[in-house]
Amino acid sequence: MPGTDPPPATGLLADGVHESIRPGTALLRLETTRDRQGVLDGAWWPRSRDIAVELPGLVGALTEHLGPIARIGLDSAAWDGLTTRLVVDGRVVHIDASSVGDDTVLVTRGDQDLFSLLVVPPDSAPDAARAAMAQAVRADNLKGARQILVDTGAERFSAPFGSADTGQP
Repeated sequence: MPGTDPPPATGLLADGVHESIRPGTALLRLETTRDRQGVLDGAWWPRSRDIAVELPGLVGALTEHLGPIARIGLDSAAWDGLTTRLVVDGRVVHIDASSVGDDTVLVTRGDQDLFSLLVVPPDSAPDAARAAMAQAVRADNLKGARQILVDTGAERFSAPFGSADTGQP
């Protein structure tokens, strides 16, 4: 049908996806252009570090817009209760955990289609979190996740997401 968006399984991001996963919980924003030229494909602001609570909502929302999610790559130091897999809506999602500390979550759909989302620390101030999310989804964004969090002050209220505050610059 002319003028309609392609189905989610085409590898393109849906236009204008800016939504709360559940009222009062995590926020998800995806890049609003289909060309995926920015450094990041979107941003996620979970409300806690409990992966069993936060990940099902993210996977559900992404599945709705992108199709089935096969794997999620996370920073092992950033999350409580990490496991190697999680069942979401009857589908197994494999979790790859490493100590990358790069303030992102990597989402794999299918065999090779990879999406990179900025993860805003759960305890970030709302204005800083919104600014970080807005920067991450800009089509012309060339900044990495860490720089966005620093520039917007989203990481100023706690240790960087996934790393302990060592007092070192």
